Amino acid sequence: MSVTIKDVARKCGLSISTVSKVFNGYPDISEATRRQVTEAAREIGYKPNALARALKTNRSYNIGVLFVDENISGLMHPFFAAVLNAFKAEAERHGYDITFINHNIGTMEMTYLEHCRYRNVDGTCLACVDFYSAEVVELVNSDIPCVTIDHIFHNRPGIISDNLNGMRMLVDRAASLGHRRIAYVHGQRNSAVTENRIRGFYRAMQANGIAVPEGYVIQGRYDDAECIQECIGRLLERPDRPTCILLPDDASYFATLELLRDRNLRVPEDISVAGYDGIRAAQTVHPRLTTIWQNSAEMGREAAQRLIDHIEHPGAGVGEPVLIPTQIIEGESMGPANR
Repeated sequence: MSVTIKDVARKCGLSISTVSKVFNGYPDISEATRRQVTEAAREIGYKPNALARALKTNRSYNIGVLFVDENISGLMHPFFAAVLNAFKAEAERHGYDITFINHNIGTMEMTYLEHCRYRNVDGTCLACVDFYSAEVVELVNSDIPCVTIDHIFHNRPGIISDNLNGMRMLVDRAASLGHRRIAYVHGQRNSAVTENRIRGFYRAMQANGIAVPEGYVIQGRYDDAECIQECIGRLLERPDRPTCILLPDDASYFATLELLRDRNLRVPEDISVAGYDGIRAAQTVHPRLTTIWQNSAEMGREAAQRLIDHIEHPGAGVGEPVLIPTQIIEGESMGPANR
């Protein structure tokens, strides 16, 4: 005979309603009571029924994740993999499962919003996506709770890294080493991330009294080796070649190193380079990359917490965007300007 919630209540000496609150994640339950019920359930072999829970709470306890990686690195993406891992862990701690949202269910095509409704998700996290696309805007403007990572919609909670300050730190570091010819290869302009980094670059250059020549700011692509090498090649061919190049992300460093070595240019003796993200791999090569570290784990945790709060307390309002601080990692890839 199957074990029921009544058996757990009897084992604990608590009411059925109290035990039910524990399994349904109610916040007005003490940690001691939560542990008591959980241990009793484990001892007698009780497992909550997900369908019954959904019918009672009118929730599926399923969260959608919209992750569209144009470069097909998928969950091996060095930065977003860490963000989504933290998001998943925090969501599971609150009793939620994760479903990835896309355009297809088998051979059936559907919009992101249609897929969310098909899977009956309680809410959706949007990361690494073209936030200006019509489908994304449709989802964000729907009645499904959403949280965005690295972009801000005024009607939704958002988590964003302090990109303005991150770029300021990189430019200030280059200027302190005597660099006056500082170029910037940025990523696609489809999110607030790129826009804030570009804005931060120009502001920091102005604050340091450094002019930005025409063609020193180039649009590349995040995590795209071929595109980055093409952009760096264009900068190297200029008669006023930059002495320092800021990259869109750390993953671009490996392709940059390869190109520079092919051209017999040393880092940082001949040219300085800096990245952005703080991924571990860029700290294991020589020379170690100077970069901006983003707290990916904190971004993922905050996104899950804000989305779950939005799901469970829909009338509480969106609140202010969460700005996650950044910090500079001093590597070996930036040196004094070659005068």
